[in-house]
Formats: sequence, C-alpha cells, structure tokens
Amino acid sequence: MTHVVLAVTLPEIGSFLWRWLVAAFAMFWAVLWSLLLGFLVSAMIQAYVPKGGLSKLLGRVGLREIALATGLGAASSSCSYAAAATAKSLFKRGAAFTTAMVFMFASTNLVVELGLVLWRLMGWPFVAAEWIGGLVLIAVFVALAQLLLPKSAIEDGRAICQVSEAGGHEHDHGDMIAPGNTFWEKLRSPVGWRYVAHYFQMDWSMLQNDLILGFVIAGLLAIAVPNSWWQHLFVQNAAPGWRMLENALVGPIIAVLSFVCSIGNVPLAAVLWQGGATFGGVVAFLYADLIVLPLIDIYRKYYGWRLALSMTGVFYISMVIAGLLVELLFSWSRQIPHVAGNLLMDVEQFSLNYTTILNIIFVVAILGLLWWAGRGAQEGHGDHAQGHEAHEHGRAHE
Repeated sequence: MTHVVLAVTLPEIGSFLWRWLVAAFAMFWAVLWSLLLGFLVSAMIQAYVPKGGLSKLLGRVGLREIALATGLGAASSSCSYAAAATAKSLFKRGAAFTTAMVFMFASTNLVVELGLVLWRLMGWPFVAAEWIGGLVLIAVFVALAQLLLPKSAIEDGRAICQVSEAGGHEHDHGDMIAPGNTFWEKLRSPVGWRYVAHYFQMDWSMLQNDLILGFVIAGLLAIAVPNSWWQHLFVQNAAPGWRMLENALVGPIIAVLSFVCSIGNVPLAAVLWQGGATFGGVVAFLYADLIVLPLIDIYRKYYGWRLALSMTGVFYISMVIAGLLVELLFSWSRQIPHVAGNLLMDVEQFSLNYTTILNIIFVVAILGLLWWAGRGAQEGHGDHAQGHEAHEHGRAHE
C-alpha cells in the first residue's frame, strides 16, 4: 500500500514543483527588461552624477522638483525593485528623500506597460485609476512625508547610503565618476561605461538574494494559496462606508503578504476584483507593490531600520488614503465598472511579444556590457602593472 501511495504522490509533487517554477519564472520574465533598465539607469546616475550633483535639480521638495521627479519616474518605466535602486541612487547623489521617493512612485505607477496589462485584464477604468490615482498618491505622500518622516531618520538614512557606497570597491578608485565636463562627454567615455558596469554589478549583487526570494515566494503563493483565501480577507457584507474603508486598509496588506511586485500583481488584482473587493481596495492593492516584504528588507539595507520602517508606514497610509480618494472620485463620476465576464487571463504564457523581444535585447546588451567592462578592466590592470614595473626598472637604473 505504501508503494502505491508513493507512486501516486511523487508525480503530484513533481507537478506542483514544476507549476511553482513556471509561475515564479513567469513573474520574473514579465518584468525582466524593466528590471534591467532600472538597474542600468541607477548605475548611470552613480557613474555620471557626482555626489551632491542632483541637489540643484531635486534637492528641495518644491512643486518644480516634484513635477520633475514625477516626469522622470514615468519616463523610466521600472519595476518596483529597480525603481527602489534608482531612487536610492538619486537620494545618494543629492536629491531630497521625498523627491526621490516621488520618482519611485511615478516609476511604478505612471508607466505605459502597466496600463496595457491593466487594460487587457481589467478594463480602461483601472488604467485611468492607476494613472490619475498615481498622481493623487504622490500628492498624498508628499504631504504626509513632510509631517510624519523624521528629518533625523532621513539624515541617518543618507549616512547609511554613503557608508554602503564606501563599502564597495569605489574607495579603491576614488569617486568613480565618468570623465567629461558634459553628460554627452561622459556618455562617450569608455571608462564611464566601465564604471556603469561596476555599479550595475554592485547593485545587482546586493539585491539578487532578495529578488530571487521575492519571485520564488510569489510563485509559491500564486499556486498554493486559493484565490478565495485572498478574497475572504475583504469584508463584503457591511455598511458601504465601513466596507470601503476596510477594503482599502486590507488591499495593501494583501500586497505585502503576496510578495508580488509591479506588473506581476495585476492578475491577482483581477482575481480580487472578480471576487468582490471594492474598487478602492483593488486600487490600493495595486499601489502597494512598493511595500512587499523583500522590498522592505531592501529599504533596510539602503537606509537602515529606522527610516525603512518609517517610510513603509507612510507609504501604507498614503496608499490607503489614495485608494479611498480614487474610489470616491470614480463613484462621484459614476465610472466604477461592474464585474462582468472572466477578467483574469493566464499570465503563465510565453510568446514572441514585445516583452520577449525587449527581454532578449536587454539581456544581450547587459551581458555584453559586463563582458566588455570586465575584459577592459583586466587589460587596464595589466597595463597599469606593466607601467608600474617599467617605472620601478627606470628608477633602479638611475
């Protein structure tokens, strides 16, 4: 009898593990090109912008600086992990903390590919809610950050950023800034691109364990936790006001527990909407890809526990308030859609679409950059050693 049980359960275990692997890889594949792009932008900021170089552009929390950070973030189009890395680089190079976080919010909410996935799975009202609500979220966060984020915690976080930077190889080469007086001169510098590759490797090696853990756990939850379990966390039979508030409060918490980031949380949002969650609760859930547990640990590495917990708390409150405001706005304008049909489509599909093409392009480009930079660094060290040996030989003859 025992042998029969094993013969039945082993294929089931194999099937479960395979589905887990596919689900985790599908989520990773969906955001890979934007992840690489975000890390590349972060590396370029560190290689091309000297310390304090962004203090004039983004060093204040004014309307102009907030608008600029919002525009740059929307244009950068990153997943949440890469957006966090880029925001850290902006902060480290002189941007105000609140302004750098605005960039991060815009980079994960005001992006075209997220809108396309939302449109395909959930319809245009959710696209409008994501983009309009993204601006509302930024406004709410800026107001709350001024009130609730301790300045001492921000300064401690900046100091920790600088210490972590000095902990890399940068102290062996001075401040690794590309040579050149203008951005275009720096961009044409081979040495500058070697520095970009160096910073890319530093950021990736620092976060790779968190990235792997995040996608692995997200894949496990996607296949092991029934959709009904998530849906039951939302109150459905209650007074409208209480239901709207409870759903907005619970939405971000589900995002934290589900570990899914960026575009990967859209299918679960569709499940929640299909299961009876309120419009504001689903929208608040979509905003909360920036407070999943692996990202909170990344914030801790970047800024220390004090600022990481403080910013996470402010993020959560901002997401809840923004979700409520968006629901009230769409309810007033009578634009909240009705649940109809099967909104959810299978995300575990791999086809030759724009995501696949961009993934291939960025993987080849990044691997080529790292290979070229590593080869150039070895040749440079060799030239340096030969020059040093010739110099010492000349001194001996003197």
